[in-house]
Amino acid sequence: MDKKIINLFIENAIAEDVGDGDHTSLATIPLNTQGKAKLIVKENGILAGVELAIEIFHQIDPSLVVTVLLTDGSKVNIGDIALKVSGSTHAILLAERLVLNCMQRMSGIATKTNRVVELLEPYDTKILDTRKTTPGLRYLEKWAVKIGGGVNHRIGLYDMILIKDNHVDYAGGIAKAIESANAYLANTNKSLPIEIEVRNLDELQQVLAVGNVQRIMLDNFELPALKEAVALVNGRFITEASGGIVEENVTDYAACGVDYISMGALTHSVKSLDLSLKAY
Repeated sequence: MDKKIINLFIENAIAEDVGDGDHTSLATIPLNTQGKAKLIVKENGILAGVELAIEIFHQIDPSLVVTVLLTDGSKVNIGDIALKVSGSTHAILLAERLVLNCMQRMSGIATKTNRVVELLEPYDTKILDTRKTTPGLRYLEKWAVKIGGGVNHRIGLYDMILIKDNHVDYAGGIAKAIESANAYLANTNKSLPIEIEVRNLDELQQVLAVGNVQRIMLDNFELPALKEAVALVNGRFITEASGGIVEENVTDYAACGVDYISMGALTHSVKSLDLSLKAY
């Protein structure tokens, strides 16, 4: 967990929610009231966001006592209690929605990711996330993918060179794009992996002729063409399939022999897991 990123996220999220005060709590509950609450699981899945919840509770009020009963990555069932918190009632109520919003979203992502990971167990293929994340929540969403057993692709534009179709077209072709990328790394003394996206077998042949990349993304390939592409690469480069791959067809792509499958659906259209924080 990157504390700097998390602390800033919590600070901004609380400021967005509380404004000039939680007037409902201030109006109805004396300031010195103490209370307890438990986080109840209301849907089967994979739990994620427990570590984050602890940080949220403690950033709002360091005196809150959090008892963790189920850790990140745990398989949970309806009725399970993930954690308990006790202390200032005002602090618990202030933290409630932020904790639930984060944990429900992260648990939904972890649950979906884990289902895909289990589907891929018979294959030598790993599932990757993408940059198709909610602005401001990328760190949390990619964290949830890892909790679910998936693999993080690049975090942003800064930690990999990924030459996509638009880059190729603007650069003047595959060979020029690869040549320019390697020259850039040499000139800037940066050590970044290079991946290039190809749209068809002809473009793949061009990449194979040039080389000087570490990974090839086979984008929107039909299954027969994907099998042919993997055979042409023949282990010389890491292969990644992408484009229109979902839970229902992921094993068809894995069966083609790719090293990785990237799936935007892990983060861009996931259903949150139902959780609730209740006083007791």
